[in-house]
Amino acid sequence: MSLLKTDKMLAHKENHVGRIVFNNPARHNAVSLEMWQGLADAAQAFAADPDIRVVIVQGAGDKAFVSGADISEFEGQRDSAEATQRYDAVAAQGMQALKNLNKPTIAMVQGYCIGGGLAVALNCDLRIASDASKFAVPAAKLGLGYEFDGVRKLVDVVGPAFAQEIFFTARQFSAPEALDMGLINRMVPVAELQAYVQSYADTIAANAPMTVASIKTIVGEIVKDEALRDVALCDRLVAACFDSEDFREGRTAFMAKRKPQFQGR
Repeated sequence: MSLLKTDKMLAHKENHVGRIVFNNPARHNAVSLEMWQGLADAAQAFAADPDIRVVIVQGAGDKAFVSGADISEFEGQRDSAEATQRYDAVAAQGMQALKNLNKPTIAMVQGYCIGGGLAVALNCDLRIASDASKFAVPAAKLGLGYEFDGVRKLVDVVGPAFAQEIFFTARQFSAPEALDMGLINRMVPVAELQAYVQSYADTIAANAPMTVASIKTIVGEIVKDEALRDVALCDRLVAACFDSEDFREGRTAFMAKRKPQFQGR
């Protein structure tokens, strides 16, 4: 995708499936400032593309999904309070763009998923990992503070006890442990990961886009504090589904015993 300003992030699409690739394999896909910006650009572009129905997020190579932030550039990019504030703002923009992407997102995790890499995966809707993957948040080994939203997202996914275990120990957890905690949705053998995730993405892409998008929004409202929920928005999205051409196509295809061809309208 030509709009990306760095070759360390890749974005491309095939049919209705988009892919965002962290492309820094020499550093286990550690994320630099330009990569955070590239993540935002890619996510925003896919959000605006009506052909895209689902997005896969992955790391280049077979060693890592994302191994965290690229600490080697901290001396130049985070060497003062002002510089750190700028860096954090760009990183937050990338995370928010991924989190707010209005289509389902799948983190395809192979190898290391550490620190900021785990934060990226948590901002995806689904996490499918190889059985050789490793997960960790090493903040306590580095003396780092961890912001409220990041901690809350982990608590929302695995619960408070497991979230505390992950942070307190700062150790690496295996893929089976991650599956037991609910940190990942599925675990598959390394050799099957690519095909499995592609099949999952194709399955989602074949479903009614308005229904899928409405569920993503409604689940997002459910996990908010009750006072902040927009239930009226949820009601409007449900009504729009029932008033859509896709609903008519779904009924017609069901009666005709054929596969529906949804258009997202």
